[in-house]
Amino acid sequence: MNLTDELSGVDPHALPATLLDATTPVVVRGLVGDWPAVQAARAGDILAYLRQHDAGTTVDALIGPPEIEGRFFYNERVDGFNFARERLPFAAMLQALERWRGAARPPALYVGSTTVDVCLPHWRAANRLGFGELDPLVSIWLGNRTRIAAHQDLPANLACVVAGRRRFTLYPPDALPDLYVGPLELTPAGQPISLVDPTRPDLERFPRYAAAAARAHTAELGPGDAVLIPSLWWHHVQALDDVNVLVNAWWRRVPAWMDGPIDALLHTLLSVRDLPEAERRVWRAMFDHYVFGARAEDVAHIPPAARGVLAPLDAEAARRLRARLLHRLNR
Repeated sequence: MNLTDELSGVDPHALPATLLDATTPVVVRGLVGDWPAVQAARAGDILAYLRQHDAGTTVDALIGPPEIEGRFFYNERVDGFNFARERLPFAAMLQALERWRGAARPPALYVGSTTVDVCLPHWRAANRLGFGELDPLVSIWLGNRTRIAAHQDLPANLACVVAGRRRFTLYPPDALPDLYVGPLELTPAGQPISLVDPTRPDLERFPRYAAAAARAHTAELGPGDAVLIPSLWWHHVQALDDVNVLVNAWWRRVPAWMDGPIDALLHTLLSVRDLPEAERRVWRAMFDHYVFGARAEDVAHIPPAARGVLAPLDAEAARRLRARLLHRLNR
């Protein structure tokens, strides 16, 4: 289905809470259309614009042969990848994009999630968005006709298309069982990914994907458009032109001392998954009691000074708990 939640006329200098706190994806047409970078892209000068702002830094680049058709993915055995990683100057990637622009079979070129304050230090002053009290991390992504497998990110993010067109396919978090997600440890960029290619799904191998596809939200964005991707929504991103630039802002409304929940998932795999079924049921109830359904009255019988990790955590309590966990894991 196409995304039905679309906004226009949003003030980019005062983003509304209805957008920033949305729990389903929202497309915002023309949100950053007045950015100088977008104006340069519309004039065909985005690479020159980026050169002007380049701080001379090196970036992590993914480079794949023409045969992968822009799809950065695993090899056939799923024990490695179909691309190489290279550390190279940002300017070199711009040169490569210029060199291969218009080629029938170019190599796949991609620089992902690079902090703009590092590689383009004047970017945010020239291309502004108003997030109010939020102080998001702003990153840039660029490449040619690439396809990034469906994955989910812990932070919410506002993805702004600067140059080229991008097609977003988004799935709700509970589509996990139908997306045939690959390994948790070996991943192309840190997050587990779906093994299904949404552009050519193999329904004999991945039959449940049909259910995910039926619930997918799709949107094609051009320069100046943006999409709000809520936390943990799965998203596949396809760049449709020879030169594509995306800038996004990431944020979490949680204390900085909080760890990533994926750490808890991995530890639970280590300590709970392979228990006998009866014991797993007990631990599921304990997780519900202490974590997912935790209530203040459940620990009211314990004197406040004696509640330990059952009391509300702060940065110091989190530090002590982390040290205790490290000690136990290293026993």
